[in-house]
Amino acid sequence: MATTLEVKIAGLLRIGRADEIGEGQSRGFDPHDCGEDTMFVVRWGGVLQVWRNACPHVDGAPMAWRKDGYLNADGSRIVCHAHGAEFLPDSGMCVQGPCVGKRLTAVPIAIDTHGDLLVTEE
Repeated sequence: MATTLEVKIAGLLRIGRADEIGEGQSRGFDPHDCGEDTMFVVRWGGVLQVWRNACPHVDGAPMAWRKDGYLNADGSRIVCHAHGAEFLPDSGMCVQGPCVGKRLTAVPIAIDTHGDLLVTEE
């Protein structure tokens, strides 16, 4: 496992553990302690995807309707609470709403041998 120093040198931040996010679930993260979740993780089809918490319809608009509330009721789509836009969880592509054809911004992710989620510094 990378030490805190090694993670800083590599330009990566630990945001949580992979096993804390179940299939069809999402979780927001505030890796820089700025007071709001700037990214969120979704597990879809067994794969973890990390997205910036910003709707492409209105630059910087936060997506969640409540803490960690990024998905619709059945966990099949990411939804922007402000605009009703719906995005595919595996590609970030908007398939319904005011930004159809645009994508969420992906954040590169790594999972270390101990299951820690690591992202590049923003």
